[in-house]
Amino acid sequence: MAFTSLTFIAFVAAVVLLFNATKQPMVRSAVLLGANGVFIWCYIDSTIQLLPLAAFLLVSYGMIEVVRRSRSAHSLWFGLAVAITAFIYLKKFSFLDASLLLPFPYLIIGLSYVLFRVLHLMVDAKQGELPRPVSLLDFLNYTCNFLTFVAGPIQRYQDYMRFKDQALVLDERRVFRAFARVILGFVKVGVISAIFKYLFDSLSERVLDAVATPAWPLFCALFVAATVCYTVYLYANFAGYMDIVIGVGELMGMQLPENFNRPFLARSFLDFWSRWHMTLSDWFKTYVFNPLLTVLATRFTSPKAGPYLGVVAFFVTFLIMGVWHGTTSVFVVYGLLMGAGASINKLWQVMITKRLGKKAYKALAEKTTSIYFSRGLTLAYFALALTCLWVDMPQLLALRKHLGVVGGLASYLGLAVLTGLVFYVWDVLLAYMAPLRTQVAQACSGVLARNLVLALQILLIATVASFFHKAPEFVYRAF
Repeated sequence: MAFTSLTFIAFVAAVVLLFNATKQPMVRSAVLLGANGVFIWCYIDSTIQLLPLAAFLLVSYGMIEVVRRSRSAHSLWFGLAVAITAFIYLKKFSFLDASLLLPFPYLIIGLSYVLFRVLHLMVDAKQGELPRPVSLLDFLNYTCNFLTFVAGPIQRYQDYMRFKDQALVLDERRVFRAFARVILGFVKVGVISAIFKYLFDSLSERVLDAVATPAWPLFCALFVAATVCYTVYLYANFAGYMDIVIGVGELMGMQLPENFNRPFLARSFLDFWSRWHMTLSDWFKTYVFNPLLTVLATRFTSPKAGPYLGVVAFFVTFLIMGVWHGTTSVFVVYGLLMGAGASINKLWQVMITKRLGKKAYKALAEKTTSIYFSRGLTLAYFALALTCLWVDMPQLLALRKHLGVVGGLASYLGLAVLTGLVFYVWDVLLAYMAPLRTQVAQACSGVLARNLVLALQILLIATVASFFHKAPEFVYRAF
């Protein structure tokens, strides 16, 4: 069920109406469970395709209860091993022998985010944060919520339960805010994402053409342009999806966590990941980085080693995060690039602070040139690393061959300088137009003006959709 289709819009409207037709928590939970079932059913052709997911959920549910009752480290490690092994097997990682895999097609969409929720529940059960058993109904609605099933955001079970039974009052202000958020999401997905997807497809076709390879300078320029278009496409597509599900969730009393916080303002790679896909970053910080850093700190107790332990922990955490995105070898490269970016960033912070001192380093970081060059370096690194998400390993090796070391460095530094200049000019224009923006915001604050703005956005979506015939599918469902 495509998120930009009329079918999905009609489905969401029906679910919201049924959900708000009653105030009984149990009935609402039943409505949500039915909606989740219908949503998942749209991704399969036969019932047998649901069996692996159903088995994974039931085994995980049982393991969570075992860990909750025993609260032993052995049961936790056994449960984690079972869940992760089953996930690797069901996702068909490339290193597995094909003869050992299930011999029929089955649903794997959503499995990655189900795994995050299952692991979170197991760890929290071990730590005593689940004093009562998790009901099967709540477990299924939490792990398979149709709004977060495909790609999050990743919400803690305790937060989900806190909002689940709260009284829902749909006043005019809340409904308008939710509708405005949903329409903004469709603008991002159906307009911005669609335009940059069209540009990316045109550029990447020339970059990956094995027969007619352009001259080296043109090839570098085309490659850089393709990476920029893919980055904007990915951001608009993913952030737009988040706007849609968060807006719909508000109409159902679900306060889903934000997943983006203006990531292109980031001045470092670590800062970027605190703004991009924030719930994923927070999950890995809580359940991978912090435990790993604790273990390292108990093994290496020297105060001098402390900062460098963070470097190691960042590398391992971001490596795992990168590899999680896919099952083939090219995603290992992506994980290595993510790990290298995080660890180099941390190592730079440690070394420059030692050399200049905290006060001088902070003063340097606040200089205009440093701010925009850092933003450029950050976005350029991320954009080039994202290449792993749109090529396979042979294509990546061919790109490396065509670019060479000089081409790779030139592409990175050139993109960093260019994006830094663009960010600077953009911020200057925003500051210059601030009074005008305030006047426009005030003029659009009335009911008639606000509805007119929404109507114009809908018209824009329809116009662009008619040009491209359909909006691009949600990109993150592939990971």
